[in-house]
Amino acid sequence: MLFAVPPLAGHVNPTAAVGAELASRGHEVAWTGPASALARMLPPSARVLPAGDDSGGGYAALHERWRDLRGVGALRFLWEEALVPLARAMVPGVARAVRGFAPDVVVCDQQALAGPLAARRLGVPWVTSASTSAELTGPFAGFPKVGEWVAGQVAGLLAEFGEGGGDGGDGGGWDPRFSELLVLVFSTPELLGPGAVSAPHHAYVGPAFGARPAGPGFPWRRLDPGRRRVLVSLGTLNQEAGARFYRAVLGAAERLAPQVQLVLAAPAALVGEVPGHVLLRPSVPQLELLPHLDAVVCHGGHNTVCEALAYGLPLVVAPIRDDQPIVARQVADAGAGVRVRFGRTGAEELRDAITAVLDDPGPRRAARRIQASFAAAGGAAAAADRLEKLT
Repeated sequence: MLFAVPPLAGHVNPTAAVGAELASRGHEVAWTGPASALARMLPPSARVLPAGDDSGGGYAALHERWRDLRGVGALRFLWEEALVPLARAMVPGVARAVRGFAPDVVVCDQQALAGPLAARRLGVPWVTSASTSAELTGPFAGFPKVGEWVAGQVAGLLAEFGEGGGDGGDGGGWDPRFSELLVLVFSTPELLGPGAVSAPHHAYVGPAFGARPAGPGFPWRRLDPGRRRVLVSLGTLNQEAGARFYRAVLGAAERLAPQVQLVLAAPAALVGEVPGHVLLRPSVPQLELLPHLDAVVCHGGHNTVCEALAYGLPLVVAPIRDDQPIVARQVADAGAGVRVRFGRTGAEELRDAITAVLDDPGPRRAARRIQASFAAAGGAAAAADRLEKLT
């Protein structure tokens, strides 16, 4: 099995879990993508075949330009400056990896479009790894012009590589974001809701958790047993955009001080001084920390949301861009949390939202219902089962 992935932790992590499960069953497993970035995200034993490597710091420069964008501007940037250029850069390396590793199946992340391009050209079966559920909820149903523009980006990329356009104009009729063989969805219908797109070859396996590189140290003794504990995290890519939000967090922390301890994962330089009952860390070992928490405040990243729900924790979600508003809507519609406005939320609104998910039993019940659906879906083992059936 060859996993084609972009250099993004939220997209790599599920494949690491599935890859470990497949390896434990005796399969040969490798990853292809920007090698220097993947080496930091995968276990040391992982076999990485370079494709589109970033030796000049280009991804860091992209992040600097991306972090302040919102809405359609962020979407245009994602396609024009990230996904399409990444596909162009990765195609030669992915093709080399397919030829050299000779996989039975290529597992392609939806944002690693080079995977389907190379696999299809070389006649190797490929499947989709949907590490976020946004594409399976009709995200542009209310914005047809935006959907047409995205389809045009896909069709243009395929035409550039001599493939049939995604709109089927030449009879090709295929889309590199959706395998017709198998789509692994790392979520469940209980979270996606009734609007989720489904088909017999869509496998809702729930989130896949596995071994990751060693996380940062954590002062476990500072967790206060007399207060309810809430993690506040904007993920790894959004922290620099959070200066205003962090002020609201500290204001909410002051108002919640007698009952709640906030664990704030953020750069100290952006947050400033914090009161003694707030535990500020630049990063946290999230999976290890979640069992010790009562709720999570986050940006709506698919990984963070699914990890919190896998532990039955209700959420306050403040989406920023990309798929995050869609994931936040899923959380709110499922009753598992409260959505707030990232750019406008004040201390009192945030306090009220945190209080709501802690005191109202409804969000916790909904979170535990989704937790049960995740467990039943099977995670990495279920994904490996589906992949084995293709070999």
